[in-house]
Amino acid sequence: MGAPPSRSRSDEALARKNVRVAERRRRRYERAESRRFTERSRRRRLTWLISLGTLVGLIVVVVVTAYSPLFAVRSVSITGTSRIDAAQVEAALSGQVGRPLALVDYGSIQSQLAAFPLIQSYSTESQLPNTLVIRVVERQPVGSIVSASGAGFDLVDPAGVVVEHSDARPAGFALIDLAGTPVGSPGFLAATTVLRTLPADLLANVDSISAATPDSVTMVLGGVGQKVIWGSSANSALKARVLDKLITTQSANEKLTYDVSSPESPVVE
Repeated sequence: MGAPPSRSRSDEALARKNVRVAERRRRRYERAESRRFTERSRRRRLTWLISLGTLVGLIVVVVVTAYSPLFAVRSVSITGTSRIDAAQVEAALSGQVGRPLALVDYGSIQSQLAAFPLIQSYSTESQLPNTLVIRVVERQPVGSIVSASGAGFDLVDPAGVVVEHSDARPAGFALIDLAGTPVGSPGFLAATTVLRTLPADLLANVDSISAATPDSVTMVLGGVGQKVIWGSSANSALKARVLDKLITTQSANEKLTYDVSSPESPVVE
């Protein structure tokens, strides 16, 4: 009668043991899962922190480098000048010397270069470690006019800005007749536009040009003074080709008038 209770206590002890083993296994599994999750989070966080640190470090290096006295302007180099004294331009921009390249005052540069009327445009370039380069585009003369004072001649660009003055009429440039064509007027601008579009060989043969209105551009050729009625500056390339063909068919010693204002129907008189 005593055996069955003994087996019951043994079974209960085994069951409790199994429960404890299962509980330990569960806790070990949970700890392993927790460590695995925590490790992934730590790796992600570490990767993010390393990336952020690298970016911040790079920014700091760039800022420190850019604003460092080691990269301050020590010289200003002027290129593209022929009529303008480069040394004068350098002197005008001397206030930029000593500034870090990243802190160059471009507004100041613009106002200082505005004092040089022969500068049509310019661009800037920072050359490490210490050079500020100014690339200048000078105004190019397109023709000459009688000086406003009546003494001598002025070479002017297409906008009418005086590029150079001389006592004698400059060779190789057409004389822009200002009678009824004041500098800067629509007629003047039409005349300079035509001069800019003429091929070199034809331009070299133009002695003078006038335009009381934008549609009445007229030229006088060298030699015996043959006249060209050009009209407006429209279709100048076609007009130039037509005029060139007409000239080759006529005598250079006859005082003729070529009318190419309507290039499809040119007239020689």
